[in-house]
Amino acid sequence: MIDIREIKTIEELEQVQQLEFAVWGMPAIPLHQTLTAVKNGGIVVGAYQEDKLVGFSYGFSGFREGTSYLCSHMLGIDQNYRSLGIGEKLKYKQRAIAIEQGYDLMIWTFDPLETRNAYLNLSKLKGVCYTYIENCYGEMQDGFNKGLPSDRFEVSWHLTSDYVVNNTEIEVANAIPVASCELTKQGLLCLKITENLKLTEEAYVLPVPKDFQALKAQNPSLALDWRFKTRNLLKQLFSAGYAAVLLQQKEYFNEYVLVKKATLNLEGTN
Repeated sequence: MIDIREIKTIEELEQVQQLEFAVWGMPAIPLHQTLTAVKNGGIVVGAYQEDKLVGFSYGFSGFREGTSYLCSHMLGIDQNYRSLGIGEKLKYKQRAIAIEQGYDLMIWTFDPLETRNAYLNLSKLKGVCYTYIENCYGEMQDGFNKGLPSDRFEVSWHLTSDYVVNNTEIEVANAIPVASCELTKQGLLCLKITENLKLTEEAYVLPVPKDFQALKAQNPSLALDWRFKTRNLLKQLFSAGYAAVLLQQKEYFNEYVLVKKATLNLEGTN
């Protein structure tokens, strides 16, 4: 049984530090920073098995262009407790607390080529992505990010919108591919971009690897090729008014579904 609850005390935040280091292998966020955040509009949520912290989500208050929101900076799960739906439970608890505190928007970032995160963020939580950030954190040295530009999607989770509250389904039957997958001589997937894209259709799909970390380990140069090609395509799509709304799981690859942002009901229900 996993218990999901808000974290506020110094002792609990020390446990978060320990789990953060175990997950990423980098120095943890200073305790004085996280403690100050939770006293000033930030939210930290923990997942516990009895008294053991096995997952957490950390966010702090943000403000941009006249809009306040919760910036959900980190979500980490103990490696022995992954694929159990804990990340989804943490996010929903964080959402509930955020709404109580008056937020109607939460944002966070993730690597667009890490499709496990994409499936949670888009297909399950109904977040949407329409902002692409090149090399967001500079050159990172942890095992997940080392060797590649730290490009990120920015997820916008419109907490009280019809789109989220009503779990709106997106029609993707007529989505057009903007690229296709081919196999290299080594049996690895490479990306071939569709020529003469006009970007006038209602919906598009973009293939991405099922396991980007495995591909990167086998062929770092091919992983870099995926980074640059998907970066260019996604920035074009976002500039043309599209948003990534789903991650579909296929047999040999996954794919993003992108639709016109203007067709989504992202305004709050309140």
